[in-house]
Amino acid sequence: MAVVATGFFDGVHLGHRQVIQTLVSSARQRGEEAIVVTFAQHPRAVLQQDARDLRLLNSPEEKTALLRSLGVDRVEVLPFDRTFAKLPAREYLRTVLQERFGATLLVLGYDNRLGSDRLTPDLISPLAISLGLEVQVVSPASAEFSAEPVVVSSTKIRGMLEQGDVEAAQAMLGYPYSLRGVVVGGKQLGRKLGFPTANLRLYDPLKLVPARGVYLSEVEVLGRRCHGMTNVGDIIETHIFDFDEDIYGLDLRVGFLKRIRDIRSFGHLDALKAQLAEDEKTCLALLAEAR
Repeated sequence: MAVVATGFFDGVHLGHRQVIQTLVSSARQRGEEAIVVTFAQHPRAVLQQDARDLRLLNSPEEKTALLRSLGVDRVEVLPFDRTFAKLPAREYLRTVLQERFGATLLVLGYDNRLGSDRLTPDLISPLAISLGLEVQVVSPASAEFSAEPVVVSSTKIRGMLEQGDVEAAQAMLGYPYSLRGVVVGGKQLGRKLGFPTANLRLYDPLKLVPARGVYLSEVEVLGRRCHGMTNVGDIIETHIFDFDEDIYGLDLRVGFLKRIRDIRSFGHLDALKAQLAEDEKTCLALLAEAR
């Protein structure tokens, strides 16, 4: 027997976390498993014409790790294809959630949609109850980073990242947005200027990359947490503060804390070096303020 939540959960943001917290607490009270049933492919990537432009907030591995960190017992990942997409909500509830995963209680977000008929929670609830499945609907979560609270959604977070507003994205996610990849070789220009950089090749090409610009960033490498400044342009390159080790070929995570400027062209290297020094000064001042 299990308490189940289902959806894509891209970002595992504050709204998702309210659903998961309800899922886990209900499961503990009932002495049942807490299971998240999610999908290997985003439904838009299968069903809509803009699929090639869709970028995601989490890799599958990141999403599973985030869900497990919230106390979920099992994360079940189902393939989502056109055949699966034709399954009506009633059949999805009965054959997948009840028969396959033993659901006794379904925890829904306020904006959940289920089945080929795209049923909303007000329609899902009576249908589920008719099948002997209890339902609990969780209210939306809001983030306060502007004059008015903003209802959290994955779509809004993607929009904020595409604008470079990584602080608003963090307020809705509950953690800094990050990219992970392997450190690869570059032109060594940064090292010549006294600002060596780690160039990042992403593990997951479907991950959304924030808007072009220069960012204050946090970095995880060699089991250490550092800070740096990250340039997002044709490549993603990070200068790590107070760090001088060979990390080519190693895993690197870059978390985006604040966008500090647009990308600009420089007529000569001295101007670029002066700007990098100013960027470093700005980033270090921001870190000092945060302490």
